[in-house]
Amino acid sequence: MEDNTCKCGNCKKDKFMEELFTKFEPEKDNLIQILNSVQEHYGYIPTRTQKEISEFLNISLAEIYGVITFYSRFTLKPKGKYNIAICLGTACFVKGSEKIMDRAKERLKINPGETTADGCFSIEETRCVGACGLAPVFTINGEVHGNATVKSLDNAIDEILKREKEENV
Repeated sequence: MEDNTCKCGNCKKDKFMEELFTKFEPEKDNLIQILNSVQEHYGYIPTRTQKEISEFLNISLAEIYGVITFYSRFTLKPKGKYNIAICLGTACFVKGSEKIMDRAKERLKINPGETTADGCFSIEETRCVGACGLAPVFTINGEVHGNATVKSLDNAIDEILKREKEENV
């Protein structure tokens, strides 16, 4: 996530948001598209961007908040660099995804919806990723890990930690 805040000292304008608003008419019908762009850019929807959207579209913050919280795609909290989503839908659950979730919480010392202090990992519960034939399933940044086990989760986390360590040397 990059910081696009103007550095002129005279304002707190966000260059990304200014550019984004040039692509849309200030109409309420554009709210979801704008929120989607913000989510893709920042990884979540910061409060300051909600205020800017409110002013641009001339709609209340409450209405924007309602849309953000209605759609599970949007989040108000930053996710980790590696977002682990564990499916707890019926097919995955009956094949043991709860054990995978328990291991993720134990290993990363966070609960679903939280991010590790270093910003590296976050975990979330999902209900279905459309890969029931591969149940149980978890994803890391959208990459599907099918026929998952506690061991395959540990291996995936270990691989990420190894990569991160090599990149930071």
